[in-house]
Amino acid sequence: MPTTQHSAAAERHMQAAHAHEAAAASHNMNDHLGAHEQSMQAMEHAREAHRLSEELAKLSKEGKVAAVSKELETR
Repeated sequence: MPTTQHSAAAERHMQAAHAHEAAAASHNMNDHLGAHEQSMQAMEHAREAHRLSEELAKLSKEGKVAAVSKELETR
């Protein structure tokens, strides 16, 4: 599969990990509201990463990966 498609999913996974780290730091500073907001952002990134990964797996199975390469590059 083209690198750009994997990069989009990988970037969302990295964003989720960063948001989890930020939430942990906020929680350690007793900023529970900020930690909650960052945890929600992490969950949103993780869901998007999962959606992209599922889409790539389905397209790969169908042999249609090249057809959506440009669409995912713009996300």
